[in-house]
Amino acid sequence: MLAIINGKVYTVTSGTIENGVVLVEDGKIKAVGKDLKVPEGAEVMDAREKVVTPGLIDAHSHLAVFGEPSVFANADGNEMSDPVTPQLRGMDSLNPQDPAIPDVLSGGVTTVYTGPGSANVIGGTGFAMKLRGRTAEEMIIPGTEGMKMALGENPKRVYGEMQKKAPRTRMANAAILREALVKAQNYMNKIEKARAKESTGENAGYPDRDLKMEALVKVLKREMKARIHAHRADDIMTAIRIAEEFNLDFVIEHATEGYLIADILAKKKVPCTVGPLLMSRSKMELVNVTLKNPGILAKAGVKIAIQCDTTTNTRWLGLHAGLAVREGMPEDEAMRAITINAAEILGIADRVGSLEAGKDADIVIWSGHPFCSLTVAEKVFIEGRVVYERKDPVPSCC
Repeated sequence: MLAIINGKVYTVTSGTIENGVVLVEDGKIKAVGKDLKVPEGAEVMDAREKVVTPGLIDAHSHLAVFGEPSVFANADGNEMSDPVTPQLRGMDSLNPQDPAIPDVLSGGVTTVYTGPGSANVIGGTGFAMKLRGRTAEEMIIPGTEGMKMALGENPKRVYGEMQKKAPRTRMANAAILREALVKAQNYMNKIEKARAKESTGENAGYPDRDLKMEALVKVLKREMKARIHAHRADDIMTAIRIAEEFNLDFVIEHATEGYLIADILAKKKVPCTVGPLLMSRSKMELVNVTLKNPGILAKAGVKIAIQCDTTTNTRWLGLHAGLAVREGMPEDEAMRAITINAAEILGIADRVGSLEAGKDADIVIWSGHPFCSLTVAEKVFIEGRVVYERKDPVPSCC
């Protein structure tokens, strides 16, 4: 058993405990509280004058799929040969030996969602993973797969501008997405009819297997979330319109102009992964980017996670949350946005995202508040095992 004692413990869901105790046994959190008795024989770790939090969670990254170094040999996140590729699986590009992973662990991030990029209207499946293990199977959390979809400039640029074919407009982005979903509906209906015939002894007449359609049927059945990339407010509304037409379980990715329609997102209970916050106006759809966006959305009642949308630089997730606080986001909401909210959006809140008895012992001991630029992660645990320990001197911190 491990006992982390005397730290300032941010449970996230049950308040903050001064001089708190976190007990860990068999990779799980056994108890969290104040004045807990430390069992005899437990390994004791003194976190006096330190901060203890759950491992941070980035709900939208491209870690270990967009490989590093960033050269063509490792460019495995965007299959720019067909705007509709739902049959692609991000796990087939996942490199567990990517050198970015230990960098991200050093930032106190223990879980990320990663997968294909936004070159295609439908780009394939991503997933949530723990940052430990030697193989994709060891890292990926089963049942967390989501289907990447993208509206706005990226598919237009890749196909319309670069390849001189559809989609060349936002209209075509939407039409191509609808067409693919309708084809999947038709395929699903054929399968269901064939099963009905088979049950009565008739010749079933199953259609030939179609991997594209099989993947999209899972989205239509709400067995898999649609993760829809949309920056501009009108693209967000198009995403909502299509998602409602097909009754999809969906998340808006980026939501850069979400603050312009915050009331609509709140009323419709649309979750958003917001960010990256440290981006420039590198394309037209980012012209209205503002660090105030997360705070406006949170205050409106939108469930948000703050995301870094990157690989190595996912390690700065805590600083992104700090910038959001600086620009008006309540501190507790910013903490939730990189822990429990992210876990809930990913469907893994029963395992991670807060310090609660029974959850995985994914824990970080920090030199100070994780939103402060001078703070470092001193020790990082995944399922009770130390996966990162800082060896360099710890700077003075916030």
